[in-house]
Amino acid sequence: MQVAIYARVSTINQKKEATIDSQLSKLTEHVQQQNWQLFNQHIYCDEGISGARLDRPSLDRLRDCAQRGEFDAVVILAPDRLARNYAHQFLLIEELEKSQVKVIFLENPLGDSPQGRLLTQMQGMMAEYERAAIIERTRRGRIEKTRKGEYLAWAFNCYDYR
Repeated sequence: MQVAIYARVSTINQKKEATIDSQLSKLTEHVQQQNWQLFNQHIYCDEGISGARLDRPSLDRLRDCAQRGEFDAVVILAPDRLARNYAHQFLLIEELEKSQVKVIFLENPLGDSPQGRLLTQMQGMMAEYERAAIIERTRRGRIEKTRKGEYLAWAFNCYDYR
């Protein structure tokens, strides 16, 4: 079976620390264990781009190649690596499956069964909730530090200080 792999990290710090390498290593190891075929041009990585966005360069290339039928499946570590928004995740999975491309999440032990699909949907909703919770906590923390008069270099432009 000809496959593609997709990996993503959200922040510039994760990009600098090369945390995407751990995803790629786990994905390629799984592909090799299954004796699937993976060409270098079918390794798609979006580094430092939020999963809340649908417009990601490597994801766009993956979608185009899937439409052209260049591979049979795409292997992704977990649903939140594909998208942090449940609606986007559902849309992408449906689009890939319409192109006859199977979506395989390594962290979904139930696979393509009804229980597996339910788990994937739940993971998508939890990823969306987790993202929203992180944003809210971060916002509250920044406001509190600002109220205390603590200087935050990175917040200089965010709060319009001079």
